Amino acid sequence: VQLQASGGGLVQAGGSLRLSCAVSVSIVNANAMGWYRQAPGNQHELVATITRGGMTNYADSVKGRVTISRDNAKNILYLQMNSLKPEDTAVYYCNSIYPTAWSTRQYWGQGTLVTVSS
Repeated sequence: VQLQASGGGLVQAGGSLRLSCAVSVSIVNANAMGWYRQAPGNQHELVATITRGGMTNYADSVKGRVTISRDNAKNILYLQMNSLKPEDTAVYYCNSIYPTAWSTRQYWGQGTLVTVSS
């Protein structure tokens, strides 16, 4: 399973970006998918997740500004980010969790850099 994140870039505060994560296999059977981020000097943190059933969860820091969605037909995970703030600057990683015969396995994309200027 390969994940390819894209859509990052430089944006001014208050602007918007949409991140995409293309998955090499069907995402229909993924237990959950998500976006995480890591800013310089900070720990890896959750941004948003979405389950197979479509339930979403957001970090408090992005609630109301970010929407996670998935296109099962295209095998793409999205993260729409609005009202961006300088503190949103980070490398964003997409993640998927698939069931295995006995457990689950996580897969990560390579990351896409989001830089928000003030």
